[in-house]
Amino acid sequence: EILPEEVKAVRDDAIMATGRTDYPNQVNNVLCFPYIFRGALDSGATTINVEMEIAAVHAIADLAKAEQSEVVAAAYVGATLSFGAEYLIPKPFDPRLMMRIAPAVARAAMDSGVATRPIQDWDAYREKLQSFVYASGNTMKPIFTAAKPALEK
Repeated sequence: EILPEEVKAVRDDAIMATGRTDYPNQVNNVLCFPYIFRGALDSGATTINVEMEIAAVHAIADLAKAEQSEVVAAAYVGATLSFGAEYLIPKPFDPRLMMRIAPAVARAAMDSGVATRPIQDWDAYREKLQSFVYASGNTMKPIFTAAKPALEK
């Protein structure tokens, strides 16, 4: 793996991502796998198909371009969080990931004919997902609080 500073030494206009947590644009499967599975399970999908994967990718791309929430900004103090070379993909702990990806995947499962339990009430489904987000947020809050001083250094 080439380090970002080595790339920038050759091309200052390069846009790149890495698997490392200590550089911008960390690419990690935690950005999509849990939420693809959530949408697939909730819709009773018999498989995870290309349509569902593409729906997840579009949801992630849309979220990267969206204005940041206060929760994300507070968790990543000092980080550049507006779409550009230093911020191509959402942060792994963005609580909006589930709210965007799981419904997109469930809808794609339905539209492509692999859902055995189609979502009937999208508002109720989103409320259910939101309750998961709040529950996990309460669990992660002490971890974020403990990590915040290290991020500010």
